[in-house]
Amino acid sequence: MPPEAPLPVIVVHRDEPERCVSTARAFQAQDVPVQLTVVDNGSGADAIAHIERALPDVEVVALGANRGFGPAANLGLRRWLDTGDSEWAAVAAHDALPEPGCVRHLLDAVRARPRAGLASAVYGELNIGVWLRRAQMKPVVDRYFGSILVDADRDAGWEDAGHPHGTLMLAGRRCLQDVGLFDERYFAYCEEADLGERARRAGWEVGLVWDAVVGNPHMSGSSAAVEYLQLRNSLLLVRDHFGRYPAFIRLTMAVGDTAMRVLLPRRRTPIFSLPARWRAVVDFGRGHYGPPPASLAA
Repeated sequence: MPPEAPLPVIVVHRDEPERCVSTARAFQAQDVPVQLTVVDNGSGADAIAHIERALPDVEVVALGANRGFGPAANLGLRRWLDTGDSEWAAVAAHDALPEPGCVRHLLDAVRARPRAGLASAVYGELNIGVWLRRAQMKPVVDRYFGSILVDADRDAGWEDAGHPHGTLMLAGRRCLQDVGLFDERYFAYCEEADLGERARRAGWEVGLVWDAVVGNPHMSGSSAAVEYLQLRNSLLLVRDHFGRYPAFIRLTMAVGDTAMRVLLPRRRTPIFSLPARWRAVVDFGRGHYGPPPASLAA
């Protein structure tokens, strides 16, 4: 048999070179050949040099600025669509740690489903207690809340989902040619939910593969920019896919939740920020998307 063609893997990185190198090596250790590309979102020169030294056989594309997860992933995906010939490509965060066999399970699952368009690995035990309550949950797109996790129906094989996890996902060539790439208005957060919703509405299957497990234990940072992006983008997601009335309900719930957390500090999340939430509502109303305001990013 001819050797298996490498799977294109696009790793989006920013300012975490050691984690990025660990992620690249975890992919290289899979039982599937991979062709890695690191798309760097405006890291310092030392961080880029560290990756290039540690991974001399990996292409590093430096954007020179933080353009966001979706725009950076899109650069790699466009290059693949324009010059590659494989049917599938993977997109991963710089701190995704696929367990042994993860990529093989993903590929076997999508190749068995002619209408599979997007698929992702599931989070393992490593994530529980860091930011995930438990592993047996799947992402859906709710008409009022946007992207949320709900109880899963199975624990093996393929399970339909509302959208893939952005930590590690496979995208099919025909699906992306049909529905397009990540919507770059989102910058980061909810872009995979928007893509999944577009794919499902176009008749593509979107799912999780329970045999494919990825660790991502670092998603616990506190940041006003994250608070801003999650709220602004969930409002955009709900409005674009379900209409203005559900978006109004989502906004009303956000205002009530914010008031409750202001009055009850013990109910605040690690990323709670009143200025970030207020700015998210204002920018959504004005139609201002893309990067978070510099004052919040700082």
